[in-house]
Amino acid sequence: MPDRTPQLASRTFPGVVLILSVLLAATVLVSLSLGRYPIPLGALIARLVGTPFASSRMEAVFFNVRAPRIILACLVGTSLAAAGASYQGVFQNPLAAPDILGASSGAATGATLAILLRLPGYLITAFAFCASLITITLVMIIGNRARGKKIIGLILAGLMISSLHSAVNSFMKLVADPNNVLPEIVYWLMGSLAKTKPSDLSFVIIPMILGLVPLFIFRWRINLLTLSEEEAQSMGVHVRGTRALVILCSTLITAAAVSVSGIIGWAGLVIPHLTRRIVGNNYQELMPVSMLFGAIFLLMIDNVSRNLFATEIPLGILTSLVGAPFFLWLITRKGEAW
Repeated sequence: MPDRTPQLASRTFPGVVLILSVLLAATVLVSLSLGRYPIPLGALIARLVGTPFASSRMEAVFFNVRAPRIILACLVGTSLAAAGASYQGVFQNPLAAPDILGASSGAATGATLAILLRLPGYLITAFAFCASLITITLVMIIGNRARGKKIIGLILAGLMISSLHSAVNSFMKLVADPNNVLPEIVYWLMGSLAKTKPSDLSFVIIPMILGLVPLFIFRWRINLLTLSEEEAQSMGVHVRGTRALVILCSTLITAAAVSVSGIIGWAGLVIPHLTRRIVGNNYQELMPVSMLFGAIFLLMIDNVSRNLFATEIPLGILTSLVGAPFFLWLITRKGEAW
């Protein structure tokens, strides 16, 4: 694991934030214009400053389809990247990812059950979110009762519960109708924002804000959690309380993201490592830059997903195709310590 001792803010940080903010704004603008029903950039910019679109159809596409999906892509990318960076700091493990405690596998079980029962879309999202939170609660209870180091106990509990969820999901796919239900389950598990509705955005926006804001405000404390417990306590940090807060917030945003997007791998693992290449290990800089990178990354991936072919490509496939080779490149670079 790279050295993560607290560092002073770098001089390049404001410039990096400015560049990424401009890039994100430009990507959002271009994304709003792309799609099966393209919206001219001129009309789009005029609408953003208050001039209505020329047609009601364009208005409906913008507000009911395009804008909610793009906002959700940014939020999901931000959440996964922030959760990944937080988990890597708290668990002092470079391979930690947003699903390390079973949040993603729990959401998969809830969504699979809802699809198997032929429930409407909003209940699929609700089932996924609730199942993810229940899973994390169970993992926390088991991890706190485990002997030895609590962090190791949490990780092992997460792995075991994830394995159980995998078995349950496999059984539900086995008994699902292979013509109608099974394809929907498989597609959800591969990750997609194709069915995004304004109601999805309103469902997850509050949990994401409740998780992202504390992680942003208290990000400096994650630097101290990467030290030994004795060193952190000597600096006046309540280690257990801070660690619990970071895990809770990271889990909340992971559950919210996965509940509306399905399983999207690699974003929460790769983005924090890419960010470290630019701004270093100081979480005061690492966290906001990771959030921006996550939003840009997933928004670009979603643009490819919905525009490359006539049929949308699941996001999980694209993030794996991009993330896995990039991560292999990272770990094979000379001088890199893990």
